[in-house]
Amino acid sequence: MPNELSHEGDTFINFRNYTFQDARSAAFRWVDVKRLRFAAEPADDTELLAALIGHEQFRDDYAGGGVLQDGLRHGPYWVEAVTPDAYGSIGREESDLVLREWANQFEDVPADLATDLRREVFDRLAAAERIYYLSELDGDAVHDWGGVHSDFHEFVLIDRSAGRLTLLVAADD
Repeated sequence: MPNELSHEGDTFINFRNYTFQDARSAAFRWVDVKRLRFAAEPADDTELLAALIGHEQFRDDYAGGGVLQDGLRHGPYWVEAVTPDAYGSIGREESDLVLREWANQFEDVPADLATDLRREVFDRLAAAERIYYLSELDGDAVHDWGGVHSDFHEFVLIDRSAGRLTLLVAADD
């Protein structure tokens, strides 16, 4: 029986809305956090990942909001390439390191951005019971700006005790 997910809310953090010492350090980075609730009945992680991939909020996330169904950008290859098997389990420390290095790649983030990232990203990582990371999607997964994984990170956080699944996408678009 498929597990129904209900969209609970989302947070979009655009680095350009914060003041960096060097204005170029914001680049075009953003983080999109989507929170979804799942049914209380038990489901395995594969079922939850499949339900997420089928959810409209999942497709919406691939352009920071809004997708051209058949467009070159985040288009049909996602539908074919992103399956539950494309996600690998990852530890909290490793996921934390990936995101911190990505966020601070040009300079340390401003204090107000660090606060927002802690609340919306790192606190959620700390609370997650399971964390999945989208694996490399081969050469077919190409954005308008190049390969997927150089500056694109997608995590799925599962917190069974809260009945919540969080899709966390960090990108430089």
